Amino acid sequence: MSPSASSPPSAARLGFIGGGRMAQALAAGIAQRSEGSSSIRFHDPNAGANEAFRRLVPGSIACDDNRRLVAESDLIVLAVKPPYVDAALAAAGDLTGKLVLSVVAGRTLADLAGPVGHRRIVRAMPNTPALVGWGATCYSLGAGVLDGDRERVEDLLASVGLAFEVPESALDAVTGVSGSGPAYVLLMIEALADGGVRMGLPRELALRLAARTVAGAGVLVERTGTHPALLREQVTSPGGTTAAALATLEAGAVRSHVQEAVRAAALRAAEMGREGSKCNAQEIGGREIGGSESRKG
Repeated sequence: MSPSASSPPSAARLGFIGGGRMAQALAAGIAQRSEGSSSIRFHDPNAGANEAFRRLVPGSIACDDNRRLVAESDLIVLAVKPPYVDAALAAAGDLTGKLVLSVVAGRTLADLAGPVGHRRIVRAMPNTPALVGWGATCYSLGAGVLDGDRERVEDLLASVGLAFEVPESALDAVTGVSGSGPAYVLLMIEALADGGVRMGLPRELALRLAARTVAGAGVLVERTGTHPALLREQVTSPGGTTAAALATLEAGAVRSHVQEAVRAAALRAAEMGREGSKCNAQEIGGREIGGSESRKG
């Protein structure tokens, strides 16, 4: 598998409501695989998010508010924190003729359609490796999508990695596996590198070895199509070094802890959706809407 699984998306005008980490990763990944980023617009009232977005997506256009952004865009990527969804959509103005792609954790298609009655919506759960063309995204189509919208979304998401259509009921579980998953894997890379340093390796070398080992193991599973348990058994000699290491991991219940981490993230995504659906602009206190999406933690 190559880093980018598809050709660059067509030159639709993209508008990002929210310029946080996930928006930055998607926009930068798309810009790197297209002819440029002059067709990418964004709005985020947070100065730090604005600066980071401009740095990662040079040539992108910052809009003063959501209304202008929507007016100047064809496909709107909604990337705000769950509690701010209703207010962000309400501030977006006329969405007629616009396709909305939401990457907000937990907020359902019904939630997203409710505030303004706009139903041409796709809900997606991407992840940050989209920045380097190794994203893994699942998406679900709303009832109001038009002919060709599936292809547009698939083309866009596949330009920064793999994209899969799934029932909406699966998206919270997807959040637990791939949406939040990079953080679990980064923790493993950090721990592997720290272990190497503990045993005498230079930190830079230990980190590079750990990162390539984790990435290589993932590619091995994808390219061979072999179950990871079988691949693991093939490199685990009785009484050998790998067997000793795996026994330590199993004694620490690493397998069940990872499964519980996925479950916790999935349950939290559903909870965030319920919390967000109870919020409205008044509860937010009238603050400007369009800030970074909740992709941390």
